[in-house]
Amino acid sequence: MALAREGAVLRITLDRPRVRNAVDTAMRDALVDAFTLPALDPSITEVHLCGAGDAFCAGGDLDEFGTFPDPATAHVVRLQQSVGRAIDAVAERVIAHLHGACVGSGIELPAFAGRVRAAPDTQISLPELSLGLIPGAGGTVSLTRRAGRHRTTRLALTGEVLDATTARDWGLVDEVGSLGSGP
Repeated sequence: MALAREGAVLRITLDRPRVRNAVDTAMRDALVDAFTLPALDPSITEVHLCGAGDAFCAGGDLDEFGTFPDPATAHVVRLQQSVGRAIDAVAERVIAHLHGACVGSGIELPAFAGRVRAAPDTQISLPELSLGLIPGAGGTVSLTRRAGRHRTTRLALTGEVLDATTARDWGLVDEVGSLGSGP
């Protein structure tokens, strides 16, 4: 993950492009720390959440699945280090910039942002059930707030892939267009 601050603007970039910015434990902890900055510093008036490479975020890093002693321990760790809660605390200042794959936590987390922009190539999905999991990065909260419980349920149960225009129509993103080179 990379952080850059220019005046009142903080840019947080998921920076593991070789694994399509999959969120591992180190990135999760770094994201919680990064979103603590605007929570503690009101002079940060904008936070831009971006992803390096050809995908915003491919979800949780599957290489780490099953590395905790049991599911309950894994759940407690996610609750203690909640990126969703950290984003939600400063949501009115957060703009998420989506492109490419936004899978699992790759849409669950940005859905907490106050504003979500999507490039035309954005592809959103919740494939957790096909892996024997449930959305675990706050998706049942963040997506429901934006798209409602019926559409969130549909997305979670079917694993269907939404394009950027459909995601906008559903309320998962606020605008579709070219993201350009900066915020």
